[in-house]
Amino acid sequence: MQNYRYLTIAAPSEGLYKEKGSRFIALAYPAVSEDEIRERLHEIRKKHYDARHHCYAFRLGFDGATMHASDDGEPSGTGGRPILGQLQSHNLTNIAVFVVRYFGGIKLGVPGLINAYRSAAADAIRNAVVKEDEDKISLVVTFDYLDMNHVMTIIKEERAEIVDRHFDAICRMEIRIGRSKLEKLQSKSSFKVVIKN
Repeated sequence: MQNYRYLTIAAPSEGLYKEKGSRFIALAYPAVSEDEIRERLHEIRKKHYDARHHCYAFRLGFDGATMHASDDGEPSGTGGRPILGQLQSHNLTNIAVFVVRYFGGIKLGVPGLINAYRSAAADAIRNAVVKEDEDKISLVVTFDYLDMNHVMTIIKEERAEIVDRHFDAICRMEIRIGRSKLEKLQSKSSFKVVIKN
């Protein structure tokens, strides 16, 4: 059986690194989609409109296979890549780390920039609560109203999150559940399970 468990952060956290008058403010967020990350980047750029650079990196998916790094105008490989390196070295996924740079008037050079972005990201990760989680999948479950108690017991036992529900003669619920529990849930005969696209 494949392991769908991964490490991420439980809540947003911040970090800071200062070097020769420049301030590097790191903002780490749990994230599950690129759309969510784009929205967060927009908010950060709006809040820190006077910052010189807004570098970031993210990893998504239980295996961290979806990843991206942005230098946002810094020399190639000096901003986003060191941030991404911290996510990889801590084996974190479903996370985005943004580092906002306020320029202090003295250039740091390529090694100095790499160290600054890496150190700021590391500080945000150090200040975060790391937790283990499991990749979840969205399902639509349909069942007869008379089977309600049985279905609700199974959903509670499997720690599924109810996203939406509609109760009638034929009931319909959208749930999110750990991917490793899908086969067990599909084996139950009292309801029909369809994976949501």
